[in-house]
Amino acid sequence: MPDTNNNLTARRGNAIPRGVGLMNPVFAARAENAEVWDVEGRRYIDFAAGIAVVNTGHRHPKVVQAITVQLEDFTHTCHHVLPYASYVTLAERLNMLVPGDFAKKTCFVTTGAEAVENAVKIARAHTGRDAVIAFGGGFHGRTYMGMSLTGKVAPYRAGFGSMMGDTYHVPFPTAQNGISAEAALAAVRSLFQTDLDPLRAAAIIIEPVQGEGGFNIAPRALMTGLRELCDEYGILLIADEIQTGFGRTGQMFAMEHLGVAADLTCMAKGLAGGMPLAAVTGRAEVMDAPNPGGLGGTYGGNPLAIAAALAVLDVLDEEQLCQRASKLGADLIAHLRDLQSDVPELGDVRGLGFMVAAEFVTAEGTPNPEMAQRVKARTMARGLILLTCGVGGNVIRFLAPLTIPDAVFAEALGILSDVIPASREAGE
Repeated sequence: MPDTNNNLTARRGNAIPRGVGLMNPVFAARAENAEVWDVEGRRYIDFAAGIAVVNTGHRHPKVVQAITVQLEDFTHTCHHVLPYASYVTLAERLNMLVPGDFAKKTCFVTTGAEAVENAVKIARAHTGRDAVIAFGGGFHGRTYMGMSLTGKVAPYRAGFGSMMGDTYHVPFPTAQNGISAEAALAAVRSLFQTDLDPLRAAAIIIEPVQGEGGFNIAPRALMTGLRELCDEYGILLIADEIQTGFGRTGQMFAMEHLGVAADLTCMAKGLAGGMPLAAVTGRAEVMDAPNPGGLGGTYGGNPLAIAAALAVLDVLDEEQLCQRASKLGADLIAHLRDLQSDVPELGDVRGLGFMVAAEFVTAEGTPNPEMAQRVKARTMARGLILLTCGVGGNVIRFLAPLTIPDAVFAEALGILSDVIPASREAGE
């Protein structure tokens, strides 16, 4: 019996726990650039990119070639046991690319959550302090420290018992919730007065653009104020660039838009074009705080993933994908805003580069997750893959590969022009 989406979904339900979420019951068979074909042969335009992973497109020829060449040499030695030159080369390149006019060092791990965990370890080792401050609506992973820092209970923290100690949350500034950058900074200072001695704080971690939280962009005033607070109290600033990195926002890293350098930067997703690789880059003296053996892991910096990442950096530069992200994002935002006059439920359209969100609200201005789900389902039926996000589940996020051909991009815009107004009518 040939595989179909329905029978594979049934098999999946019998073999895999329900905690491994499923956004779309469509099983991929092959992919190329910004297009995916399922096991039944149906074509889809991919506006998810594996959640901002394949910024350089599915199976970019240079990435495939780099992996193939490395495959002919060796697939694994563990860098702790037998190191290899490519690991050093990639570290050197990231040390140059990550914002900050100071000496840097880089270590490699496998996932974004591991990068966050290790950044916290490094911060604690350097400062001799324990507490970490994060923001409501933020997402930092599903490990215990990662979900403790994540500012969204369902589904990430619900049912898992006590979170890690010495983790604190303050509000993230958003116009929708009436929270300004000044109010968010005041909340940090209030925390220092009522709950946490600032001299016990090791780090403040923040996404320059919240991912799961709804693509909320950190105001420059917030980041400047956090930098000042960190400098005042000897706290390290950690930028979680896991979803924002590698051209997605129109710069190599989103912090470049905000005029502030973090002490530690976490990255993953777009780094290696679909291969599992994550990294922490930071001030050299801070990165050197842990003792030998305190960082790393068996698979951290796998040679196949390192080769892919070096190719990704080349492609980003050669194809000027940061500039392309800015153009694609501007075109998408303009297209969505043209729909707002006929779709009052389309309450806000925002983005930085090609990291764009459309927020749906009710007539009263409250979150409208039902319409977001209608849009997502109807676009899927038309062959366009979208994802939702936001604390209220009412935000559609757009994360197509930066290499998407113009004709495919235009086709996707046409689907959105049809589906969004029709989804409004279906809800009336």
